[in-house]
Amino acid sequence: MGAKEKVLIVGGGFAGLKAALELEKDDRFAVSLLSDRIDFRYYPTLYHAATGGKRANASIALSKLTSGKNIHLLQGQAVALDRKAKMLTTKEGSSYHYDTLILALGVVTNYFGIPGLEEFSYGIKSSDNAQELKAHLHKQLLSDHKPDLNYVIVGAGPTGIELAGALPEYLKKLMEVHGVKGRPIHIDLIEAAPRLLPRSPRDASRVIGRRLKRLGIKLYLGKVVQGETANDLTVSGKPIQSHTVIWTAGVTNHPFFKDNNFVITGHGKVATDIYLQADDSIFVLGDNANTPYSGMAQTAVRDGAFVAKNLIRRASGKKFTSYVAKEPVSVIPCGPRWAAVTWGKLRIYGWLGWVLREAADLVAFHDYEPWQQAGKQWLTEFGNEEDCPVCADNLTA
Repeated sequence: MGAKEKVLIVGGGFAGLKAALELEKDDRFAVSLLSDRIDFRYYPTLYHAATGGKRANASIALSKLTSGKNIHLLQGQAVALDRKAKMLTTKEGSSYHYDTLILALGVVTNYFGIPGLEEFSYGIKSSDNAQELKAHLHKQLLSDHKPDLNYVIVGAGPTGIELAGALPEYLKKLMEVHGVKGRPIHIDLIEAAPRLLPRSPRDASRVIGRRLKRLGIKLYLGKVVQGETANDLTVSGKPIQSHTVIWTAGVTNHPFFKDNNFVITGHGKVATDIYLQADDSIFVLGDNANTPYSGMAQTAVRDGAFVAKNLIRRASGKKFTSYVAKEPVSVIPCGPRWAAVTWGKLRIYGWLGWVLREAADLVAFHDYEPWQQAGKQWLTEFGNEEDCPVCADNLTA
């Protein structure tokens, strides 16, 4: 056998990790996975980690997922690309040569230049973010011995809706455990678009809107956030008093692509061909690529498997197959044991939707682990974890 094809994969998320796990099975490839994080983030359950769920449910060490695999795990932040030399350089000063480069760096938070947001708002785009928010909820309740005047969530996409649905029950439990007398909890959900879930069907948006209102969530639709201070958020010219603003609204493509002269489309994504190839021997996947369902976890998983399969085909002397976009199944939890499922014309709401979401999480974990390990990971969804000793004694399972 000749020299192995050096495949460098940048990004340890849904797309990059899936591509690495598929390619490492073929000994014609020398697979390296470069990530600026030590963990694989399971974004669909970060809202749960922020409202009392276990950290392990939303974060799995990359070293665990690649243990025993033919994957060289590297840590660093990619910053520069030399296409001619086929060399990628990291912020830390390391350089890596490749024959084939797969880029799946994910997106970064975008505050749209709104004053104060980056300084004062919270987020749940990482386990650390989730823990920071959870610590703030505790500290604010214990310091003031009453809930915030308003808990404000900005962004009515899936993450904002999931968090809005989970937050009322969690805050009520915290108040009960800490002996905070019953006071009304005010949770606001703000969306610049005229409806919830702008990318979803209108009928699904309406049903989820009614569900949120039943949970006591106040909806501000078609409203624009203009600025934040330590004490309030200005929305369409009016201040909302709050010390708890959670920003789930904006993301933008990773700056690596603009910095390295990739062709960026009007949607802010990287232009690719029918093989997800952006340049000679360079593939762009998942949230970074200009594909119809870019931004969905299921799409990222499919992208990783697709490119890996094509590279295996090429190594076998076969031609690449063309990329065909597939509409993902959308399953959005909204409060205890309730979820909305939309897939084409199919709609399922309520308890059955929640059951399907739990099943989908199990299947998603199996994309990266054998069934036994995936099952153990999935079971962490049903436990709680608190740093607060009082809560740990009363809320954890």
